[in-house]
Amino acid sequence: MSGDTLFDRIIRGEIPSYRVYEDDRVYAFLDIGPQSPGHLLVVPKESRESLGELSDEASAAVGRALPRICRAVAKVTGTPHCNVLLNNGKPAGQAIPHVHFHVIPAYGRRSEPGQGLQTDWRPGSLGAAEGERISAGIREALADEARAGGS
Repeated sequence: MSGDTLFDRIIRGEIPSYRVYEDDRVYAFLDIGPQSPGHLLVVPKESRESLGELSDEASAAVGRALPRICRAVAKVTGTPHCNVLLNNGKPAGQAIPHVHFHVIPAYGRRSEPGQGLQTDWRPGSLGAAEGERISAGIREALADEARAGGS
């Protein structure tokens, strides 16, 4: 990753933002195209396109910051409800090739624009054979990573 995404430029102060949180590894700021009032982005300062590319340290830092930020957003917006969303890769809807989590406050009437994340959730089904195959594969991949020393 080149370190020259829109978010890298915001982190470096080259593009103005409404910063709400910053530490050595994380930068959080209001989204200028919000789904609802208080919608913000939590961005690791480590410039990586996908979550799987982040170091354990950067991931842990984001994980520590998210609950604090969610509590602050709840206090300011008056709603304890929110969506925390990661679009991981362009096919998943990621527009900026830099890991970023959306914190989107959810208000009482989600069907109305500006009240929270709009989704068209269409659940499928998980059969026993497929569930066993996928869960076994994920367990093995995690064991392989642990044997290799993680990231």
